[in-house]
Amino acid sequence: MPFSSRHDALSRRLISLVRAHPHTMAMLAAVRELDLRDWCIGAGAIRNLVWDALHGHIQPTALADVDVAYFDAADLSPKRDAALQGCLCARMPQVPWEVTNQAAVHLWFEDYFGHPVAPLASLEEAVASWPEYATAVGLRLEANDTITVIAPHGLEDLFGLIVRRNPARASIETYRERIAQKQYAQRWPGVTILPS
Repeated sequence: MPFSSRHDALSRRLISLVRAHPHTMAMLAAVRELDLRDWCIGAGAIRNLVWDALHGHIQPTALADVDVAYFDAADLSPKRDAALQGCLCARMPQVPWEVTNQAAVHLWFEDYFGHPVAPLASLEEAVASWPEYATAVGLRLEANDTITVIAPHGLEDLFGLIVRRNPARASIETYRERIAQKQYAQRWPGVTILPS
């Protein structure tokens, strides 16, 4: 199957999984209410949903956080992230929200991860830099209730249960730390973890 056909089929499959999951739909609706121009919920929240479904887990795997990524180069203030996160916590206090303006990542990344990164130019470029290809996926609920899938590296690793380092930003050391911390194989025995 050609890449575009395969991507479209996997996108439809992902959207069907999301629409069948009321909690994820409620989270998407809550973020949409913030009226951000360019945003998504992504990373672990999407990976967990798909991998739980593929493993037949009835009880969802707990989320350490729900990553809300948005892109606004006009306001890089950390106070904005905090205010948006506060709004989401007020709407859905049971959700561990984490809101990050991807246009500002370069301002704090080195202090947190130990190496600098260049400023990002778009939300899609930000998603493309997330640590593993399976988690470099975001979803946005549009005003007309359609769901936009942002998957710069495709959805094959996500649906193929593959953990693969994304060299765009994750160092080998960071990747190995994530493998140890996330315990992918213990949570989802069907995953394949590729060496760094």
